[in-house]
Amino acid sequence: MAAASSKPHLKGIVFDMDGTLTVPVIDFQAMYRAVLGHDEYVAVKSKNPSGIDILHHIESWSPDKQKKAYQVIADFEKQGLDHLQIMPGAAELCSFLDSRNIRRGLITRNVKDAVDLFHQRFGVKFSPALSREYRPYKPDPAPLLHICSTWEIQPNEVMMIGDSLKDDVACGKRAGAFTCLLDETGRYDAPEYANVEHQPDYKVSSLVEVQSLLERDFELTS
Repeated sequence: MAAASSKPHLKGIVFDMDGTLTVPVIDFQAMYRAVLGHDEYVAVKSKNPSGIDILHHIESWSPDKQKKAYQVIADFEKQGLDHLQIMPGAAELCSFLDSRNIRRGLITRNVKDAVDLFHQRFGVKFSPALSREYRPYKPDPAPLLHICSTWEIQPNEVMMIGDSLKDDVACGKRAGAFTCLLDETGRYDAPEYANVEHQPDYKVSSLVEVQSLLERDFELTS
């Protein structure tokens, strides 16, 4: 009789969208400067070495100031939509997940219109697909826990894949899921990220690497 597998079971994968399923085109640092102004941007960045959480930062602002900030953010996101491209390896990875009956969901801090356009361009559905309108958003674990509840599976049977330590990895780890950081350029190898609170279980430089990682380390079950 074959020995039972000691590998953890994986039943679903939740993806970030911008910079993970789509090629990164939004200049986030320019967006942060435009929202905060140069001096505040420098001050906030120095206090947050792993990255600025601009949505959380502006929540304490006055309604008028918030409205202007959201408009600046929307303008940058619109430019991103105009140049939306699917990340290399994303289609193949989704086909593999389909072949193994692995669920796939999506959590983004972008707006629902961006998710709708992504689904339309990609021709592949992610469900649930939670956008910025779902509160609280990443890095809070709530959206990931909501997806687990919808799927009726445990967080430790799910992997969160994204390109942000502060949003995607933190969300996944706080929820109790496995995490995989997509780091195309190796920027997270820099010393300032060595001691951040939440470190990923896996790190890849391309989505192409994810399939072999899943087959090697997990029992893939629906």
